[in-house]
Amino acid sequence: MAINSTIVKVSLNITDMDRQYYQSHYLTLAKHPSENDYRFMIRLIAFMLNADEQLSFTKGMNSDDEAELWQKSLTGEIDLWIDFGQLDEKRVRKACGRAKKVIIYTYHQGKAKEWLHKNKDKFQRFNNLTICHIEAEGIDAMMKRSMQLQCTIQDGEIYLNDDDSSLTVTLENS
Repeated sequence: MAINSTIVKVSLNITDMDRQYYQSHYLTLAKHPSENDYRFMIRLIAFMLNADEQLSFTKGMNSDDEAELWQKSLTGEIDLWIDFGQLDEKRVRKACGRAKKVIIYTYHQGKAKEWLHKNKDKFQRFNNLTICHIEAEGIDAMMKRSMQLQCTIQDGEIYLNDDDSSLTVTLENS
């Protein structure tokens, strides 16, 4: 018997001073059974960093043909493709060929540096690829099945607050 995904409801207020974006989002997301709380929160942080009315979560971990997050134009073209972790070069090439802009967010410092060092030469040929590392120690403690989060982004830092805690998340471009 397969284990079902956990449904998570998120009320999110974003104040992004870097992009002049101020909006509330109400999200209903599926947390894959194999996904830990830390990785789920990394996906949510990536949404915050790129928030837009057209940005949406996809089947993600369940699909080889879709990004985990993407933003499509009104004509169906993929404007932004967002993925996570240490992807193989074939998936990166596919994403870069299908989307105008691709962002890969890494989140385990040691593994990410090793992966990037190993693949840096291969990735340099993709002009539409950006790789960023998210450092979010303790973010998994904020994970609940129902969350109300306040997010402020300023000078590349993300400040997150809920009813119980606050946390600063840093972003490092590779």
